[in-house]
Amino acid sequence: MGCVNRHDLGLLVLRAGTGAVLAAHGAQKLFGWFGGGGVEGTTAAMEAMGFHPPKHSALAAGLGEAGGGALLALGLATPAAGAAAAGAMAGAVAVHAPAGFFAQGGGYEYPAFLGFTAAAIGLTGPGRYSVDHATGHVFDQPWMVALAFAGSAAAAAAVVGRRARARVPEAEEF
Repeated sequence: MGCVNRHDLGLLVLRAGTGAVLAAHGAQKLFGWFGGGGVEGTTAAMEAMGFHPPKHSALAAGLGEAGGGALLALGLATPAAGAAAAGAMAGAVAVHAPAGFFAQGGGYEYPAFLGFTAAAIGLTGPGRYSVDHATGHVFDQPWMVALAFAGSAAAAAAVVGRRARARVPEAEEF
């Protein structure tokens, strides 16, 4: 048995921490855990933020965060997990962008950091201490990286773009 590889151990710590934070954040949206609103509360929030249809948006955000986070923590289907979480965070960045960068003022600092970290893990790979490694990288193929990130980017652009277009008439009313 070889010695512990610091690179792989670092990826494990980064994956587990980021994945746990994302999974908990998504569990708030889906199940109402940790003080969250559950699907009903998240649906109402999505409608107030201009996402349509609001229930589908709530489910997509919750699944992207909870599912992507859980898979990242395990190191399973890492490209898809990183892409899903990054895509969900792109929507959160769009909501917080008008408040500027820093989280203290309600800005997009926190969701941007989570999204970039999830994307970096999805691109880098899970490391040796992962389910992907244990299964021979069945769900971690090079072509999956391109497909997952292209799909997530297209979905995020469509959702954020639809929200932006829907909000323009509201802004013009004032």
